[in-house]
Amino acid sequence: MTDFVRMTFPDGSVREFPKGTTLEAMLQPQWGEQGITVAAKVGNELKELTFAPLQDSVITPVDLTSTDGIRIYWRSLIFVLVRAAQEIFPGCKVTIEHSLSKGIFGELYIGRPVTEKDIRTVEDRMREIITANDAIEKITLPREEAIKLFRDQNQMDKVKLLSFRRKDYVRVYKCGDCFDYFYGYMVPRTGYLKVFGLKFYLPGFILRFPQRECPTELPAFVEQRKLARVFYEFEQWGKVLEIPHVGGLNELIAQGKSGEIIRIAEALHEKKLAQLADEITKDKGRVRVILVAGPSSSGKTTFAQRLSVQLRVNGLKPLAISIDDYFVDRSHTPRDEDGKPDYEALEAIDLELFNEHLIQLIQGEEIELPVFNFQTGQREYRGHRVRINQEQPLIIEGIHGLNDRLTEAVPKERKFKIYISALTQLNVDDHNRIPTTDNRLLRRIVRDSQFRAHDARTTIALWPMVRRGEERNIFPFQEEADAIFNSALSYELAVLKRYAEPLLMTIGPDDPVYPEAKRLLKFLGYFLPMDDSEVPINSILREFIGQSCFVN
Repeated sequence: MTDFVRMTFPDGSVREFPKGTTLEAMLQPQWGEQGITVAAKVGNELKELTFAPLQDSVITPVDLTSTDGIRIYWRSLIFVLVRAAQEIFPGCKVTIEHSLSKGIFGELYIGRPVTEKDIRTVEDRMREIITANDAIEKITLPREEAIKLFRDQNQMDKVKLLSFRRKDYVRVYKCGDCFDYFYGYMVPRTGYLKVFGLKFYLPGFILRFPQRECPTELPAFVEQRKLARVFYEFEQWGKVLEIPHVGGLNELIAQGKSGEIIRIAEALHEKKLAQLADEITKDKGRVRVILVAGPSSSGKTTFAQRLSVQLRVNGLKPLAISIDDYFVDRSHTPRDEDGKPDYEALEAIDLELFNEHLIQLIQGEEIELPVFNFQTGQREYRGHRVRINQEQPLIIEGIHGLNDRLTEAVPKERKFKIYISALTQLNVDDHNRIPTTDNRLLRRIVRDSQFRAHDARTTIALWPMVRRGEERNIFPFQEEADAIFNSALSYELAVLKRYAEPLLMTIGPDDPVYPEAKRLLKFLGYFLPMDDSEVPINSILREFIGQSCFVN
């Protein structure tokens, strides 16, 4: 038995290290000084830099140009933030709530309104901790001991969460005298976290960090007032429901209150849809085109159908038009930087014909709607002729709806733009947020398996490409919306768990997407499963799990 391990690096070089050597030490000569590498893959397993391999393997650095690297970076920053705040304001409470303006919004509760000076003081202390390069240690505790630790610290969100964990042991992190529990990995020392900012943002703060596109500096701050308002509204609603965290949701499920949770959450959606319909109806003389846009798996199809129902209740008779039917012939589809067809590019749509038809319809003329044949890759005409009157707005659903270039022939004042996304208001606990991306990915995994003959591996593998399209074509236009609709449901992850877990478990450890599948399985492990029998047939969730009255 050898006392050395042979590690193969990305450049093909092979080096021997004594057993017990950490990944950090192995990577130090080439990457450590920059502090950009924050973890590594050993074989196909994501590992912290404190991990010491015991077997020969391939080692791949994980840096801030990867999604995993960015997650580790901002998670570690949150820990430093919590420690700094607790040292300055003993007994304070820090809540990490949602993404905003290329950062993370949170609040600090210190028994009085927080000021800009308070936030600057916390930021200064964070910089001191980072300069000191303090260790971030992982400690394994029996579950009951961990629960007692957090109960003594009055962190009841973590007490509730861990009470429903099935594992006998819990891994907690320690930095200085601060203990915390985090869902996911950390950097080994605070010195890795040099690039960050803490901005006062009423009523809390925005923790700013580098982005994948430029990992060595902070991005420019972009105000997102409309999105912030929607997040705040739904967080308040979560407090009303008494389920701001997974632990609270699990408690209600365990008490047999699933049906009540479902009914209240669905009633909120219905109320918001009715309010949107009323707003449009009040301005029916002006608004002729309703545009619905949002990222993948937001529930756009069901939303548009339910909005149509509410508009009909108000006496309007909307006509839905599918942008997909206006695709250019496949041979004319633009190419991306890799030379592959870019079906999500705006230029993949015949903008001239689309705008011509919009104007004709608004002016009361009859047109023949095209139908795109996805098998042949060509647009066809099948005699579907339509005309609308002044009481019939057009509803157009698609990823480019917020981009005025899509409907450039229609005057701005004649349009009503709606942005829809699953803006999750539920968090794991006070310090562990649930990214909206994870919510949407789980929706898509379930839907693709149910209705598109795609397994979980395929969906996960394609997800980075989907995300690139969203970053280019959707997110830059969020603030152009006249209204924002949050399609997330407070209970849905407990329902999706029953569908998603078996799909994720089919992905083996040698599959390239295994680390992501493993991460999602760990995440779903925090939830108690919820039966879906009481989910109504018009629910947005039904678009993904099946039995919808609108789709599938």
